[in-house]
Amino acid sequence: MRLDIMFFFFLYGSPKGINQRGDPENPSLFQDGDIILGGIFSFHTSWKHDCWKSTIHHFSECSLNFREFQFAQTMLFAIEEINNSTDLLPGISLGYKLYDSCGSIARSTRAALALANGNEIAYTPSEAPCVSPAQVQAIVGETSSSPSTAIATVIGPLNIPMISHFATCACLSDKTKYPSFLRTIPSDYHQSRALAHLVKHFGWTWVGAIRTNDDYGNNGMATFTETAQQLGICLEYSVPFYRTDSEDKIEKIIGIIKSSTSKVIVAFLSHKDMDVLIPELSQYNLTGYQWVGSESWIVDSQTAAIDKQHILDGAIGLSIPKAHVTGLKEFMLDVKPLNVSGSEMFTEFWETLFNCRLKQSESSAGADRECTGHEDLTGVQNSFTDMSLMPIFNNVYKGVYAVAHALHKILSCKKTCNNTNSSLWIHMFLNFMLYEVYFNVNGDPPAKYEIVNWQPRENNIVDFVQVGLYDTTVPAGKQLNWQNKSLIWAQNSLEVPVSVCSEKCPPGTRKVLQKGKPVCCYDCVQCAEGEISNNTDSINCVRCHPEFWPNERRDACIKKEAVFLSYEEIMGALLTAASLFGTCMTAVVAFIFFRYRKTPIVRANNSELSFLLLFSLTLCFLCSLTFIGRPSEWSCMLRHTAFGITFVLCISCVLGKTMVVLMAFRSTLPGSNVMKWFGPAQQRLSVLGFTLIQVIICVLWLTISPPFPFKNFKELKDKIILECALGSPVGFWAVLGYIGLLAILCFIFAFLARKLPDNFNEAKFITFSMLIFCAVWITFIPAYVSSPGKFSVAVEIFAILASSYGLLICIFFPKCYVILLKPEKNTKKNVMGKGALIFTISIDEDIYSVS
Repeated sequence: MRLDIMFFFFLYGSPKGINQRGDPENPSLFQDGDIILGGIFSFHTSWKHDCWKSTIHHFSECSLNFREFQFAQTMLFAIEEINNSTDLLPGISLGYKLYDSCGSIARSTRAALALANGNEIAYTPSEAPCVSPAQVQAIVGETSSSPSTAIATVIGPLNIPMISHFATCACLSDKTKYPSFLRTIPSDYHQSRALAHLVKHFGWTWVGAIRTNDDYGNNGMATFTETAQQLGICLEYSVPFYRTDSEDKIEKIIGIIKSSTSKVIVAFLSHKDMDVLIPELSQYNLTGYQWVGSESWIVDSQTAAIDKQHILDGAIGLSIPKAHVTGLKEFMLDVKPLNVSGSEMFTEFWETLFNCRLKQSESSAGADRECTGHEDLTGVQNSFTDMSLMPIFNNVYKGVYAVAHALHKILSCKKTCNNTNSSLWIHMFLNFMLYEVYFNVNGDPPAKYEIVNWQPRENNIVDFVQVGLYDTTVPAGKQLNWQNKSLIWAQNSLEVPVSVCSEKCPPGTRKVLQKGKPVCCYDCVQCAEGEISNNTDSINCVRCHPEFWPNERRDACIKKEAVFLSYEEIMGALLTAASLFGTCMTAVVAFIFFRYRKTPIVRANNSELSFLLLFSLTLCFLCSLTFIGRPSEWSCMLRHTAFGITFVLCISCVLGKTMVVLMAFRSTLPGSNVMKWFGPAQQRLSVLGFTLIQVIICVLWLTISPPFPFKNFKELKDKIILECALGSPVGFWAVLGYIGLLAILCFIFAFLARKLPDNFNEAKFITFSMLIFCAVWITFIPAYVSSPGKFSVAVEIFAILASSYGLLICIFFPKCYVILLKPEKNTKKNVMGKGALIFTISIDEDIYSVS
């Protein structure tokens, strides 16, 4: 046994060149041993006095902190177990020195220096290095983050391991600043992120926040804010608070809460600050808010006892997973003040616990009764006998055992460790410890939290009900797990509260940020024409495919209605009826002419051209039907070419009739040979030639760039216009231009023949027909260009029908009138003109008379 101890103390101590710092300090609790462990706990807490200025016998200026006393008792329990163990550090006793930081960072730093330097009163400055071994090989504590930060900064260069049970600040994971710091509680980095995910889970995107104004609160809230922004959560306010703040500052904080619109408050506060804040909130009756708490206060029974106005009812938050240390409760309840070294501290504890004056003690002069120090704690109900903080006790317990196992490993490697600083080796072994706790490279254990809900019961009792678990060791997306338990919310409501700056934007709308406000405050604007959003809270609207159009709610794209001139609609039916009626009329006229083909009036009007003209008019009426119906590749090519060729055939016939009539009556000398150039063969060839030119134009058009079916998305927003694209506009206008050229020639010839004898003046009727024809097609051009969709098709059909009817009525109806109603005028004598000087020219049995 002694060789092991001598070997341990043979190891080098502090690094060279480091001298003692700080004034002499005395531990509050101590016990000698072969190896000493240090501990720093805040046994006393004061917000109005500097309790550390008092002597050990006058703690009445400060309040005793039973919670910290429980932590210290847990450390003593673990040391006692280890000393009684035959497997762990056999034959070696552990001692301890526990210092009271009294809630002061300065006091904590002085205690750390005292543990590192020893309690020598004499101090002589020297250039010689300090080579004596450190007084303690590891320090357990502090509870809070800010004192732990200060202590870790001081002892880090000395390589003295420090293991905290409740310092959660993420900043302590920085090994460049705090190389010897470890902890048995997860870093706030994980807790802050877990709280953000918890808030997001319930749809709270507009929250307020209060934080402790120290390393714990500021660093924790910074991580929460960063994660919240990534998750789309906005903070309406984030105010710092510390238990020593003035009344004016507290009133300002309360004013911010009252004027806010958010209904959820994330409280990243220590239990000490929470215990001060709750009475202030109760004074202003700030109820109806949903609280989300950090692990420091969410399962603290003392905090629940202070909440007399039930402000925190329904609170939800994260806590350390439940744990149990066998025998610890019995150990705590068996404490006796007269049997422990450092009995001054236990004396004060006992007198405060029972509100009595211990015999032979003057520290409680005002107590009503006297106590012996052997009172039974079993039936006492106060914060010391409350074991609700057993998970934190377990953290202290695991920290002590981790140090013990590291020491055991060091003492087992006698040959390889003899030239290395012992504290450094303890630190190294602790980083690879596997005793119920794993320290990663940052000195942090894995993060796992229970989700706790405050559920009030009868007699003002609050149950901390576990409703879920947050585990960072599982893959992302599966870390948040809920149990099948009902939750109670603020004011005992069973419905999840709503806390948003703006209500969710329904499908069919998009979010537009409000100027000067966070991203969670927005207006819902309906999607523009042609766009939809099918998700809630859409940032952008999506444009529908050209063949689709939004519905009325603009949350879905529906297929556009295909629009074309169909036979079923009224306009299409009327145009079809007009076309068929014109065809029938033409057929009737043809039948009449055929029936009376031997009569003078039919023979005198060039019957062959008349029948060819009637045939072409029939085709003109029928070709309009190709413009009606769903456009196809063949119908698009047929409609324009058929129209162009039939109309040229029609105009060619009219032109031939006009030229024959004009030349016949312009030939004034008997026996003139002019008419031999306008005989039947020449008339047929002229009609064929004029028509062939149009056929060539159409063939070139169809070969180079033919018309094709086209979906027009531009004319109508919510409909697809099915139409025939021209392919080559040059081809289309060439066809129309050629028809127009022939019509103009025909009109000119007919105009020149307008003063022929009244008895036979077909040129006059042709002039009227050409006048109507030209007027229709001149009007057609601007109407066609300006008409949208199927109406342009209707305009073209109307032009075809109007010009066809004009030719049919003006040329043939007068003759039909004579044939049917005035048969007495249908004689050769009447046609030749009565009493006139007659000169007759016979061409293919047609008679032309000149007076």
